[in-house]
Amino acid sequence: MRELLDQKLDRFEELERQLVDPAVLSNSALVAGVAREHGSLAKLATKYRRFKELNSQISDALAMVAGQDTEMRELAEAELPELKAEREKFWNELLDMTVGGEDANRGRCVMEIRAGTGGDEAALFARDLYDMYKHYSESKGWKMEVLDLHPTELGGFKEVILGVEGEGVYRELQYESGVHRVQRVPETEAKGRVHTSTATVAVMPEPEDVEVDIKPDDYRLDLFCASGPGGQHVNKTASAVRLTHHETGIVVQCQDEKSQHKNKAKALRVLKTRIYEQKRAEEHAKRAHDRKTQVGTGERSEKIRTYNYPDNRVSHHSINLSIKRLDQIMAGHLELLLEPLIEEDRQQQRSSMGTID
Repeated sequence: MRELLDQKLDRFEELERQLVDPAVLSNSALVAGVAREHGSLAKLATKYRRFKELNSQISDALAMVAGQDTEMRELAEAELPELKAEREKFWNELLDMTVGGEDANRGRCVMEIRAGTGGDEAALFARDLYDMYKHYSESKGWKMEVLDLHPTELGGFKEVILGVEGEGVYRELQYESGVHRVQRVPETEAKGRVHTSTATVAVMPEPEDVEVDIKPDDYRLDLFCASGPGGQHVNKTASAVRLTHHETGIVVQCQDEKSQHKNKAKALRVLKTRIYEQKRAEEHAKRAHDRKTQVGTGERSEKIRTYNYPDNRVSHHSINLSIKRLDQIMAGHLELLLEPLIEEDRQQQRSSMGTID
């Protein structure tokens, strides 16, 4: 984690230099991205910079204590407790800020919810998950935007892609990645039998434009008519957009807006996020043996949670947490699950960070 903090500080200081670079300042789009990334790193980087300064001051004071100058030794001995107390404060704050990994402090993420096994019931469950996240986002004051939506005739969602923005969005929502399983009696079930269905959630940090640079030559653009449930055309013009990234083969499509330009802008956001996520996953795989701070693996194939409607119970499997308040959680009180997950991650983070010196 020290290595990661050093990298974050180096990046922050590089961005500081860019913000006074005339070449950057002359490009309004570039300076906006640099300023946004700089802002997202500022809190963590400035705390870590101060922590390093305190470490240096403590080392100097200890050298004075070991020296021959009586007056300087007394001054250093008087100063050391205050320096160590301030360092301890910054250390604890850094521990809390690094809970959730290197992207924990990002203020934007992309969430993808897809119906899994279970047909129409799975699609209805995917819509229920969307409603849960929407209510929770509203309670947090976050901005949630639908980037792409594929509804079903019964009112469910085959897939919905969301952009979420606000303080702490990725730190909290990253724990939602994985397979969510529901056990309940479907409205269409005449005999009252409990069915099991699933939906898959993927949460990815959204990169800044300066982190993932995509040029028009890097992807193929296809236009087509947007369609709704049952194949009915939403509009007659080719406003829906499909992007195929040449290097990675990643395909993204958006049709939620009537405007082709808006759909393309949303598709580019999703494409950049998926490219960033792929690169991040590759880097994580290289150092997987060092990753001891994650709660679960976060893989999309991992079953993370079960929603049992007959018992009004939600179980999160990675930490053996079971809460009999499913109705409240589905109404948007997701903190009942997230707070224990974050606390578990915090304790593991403290263990992995080692000593303060």
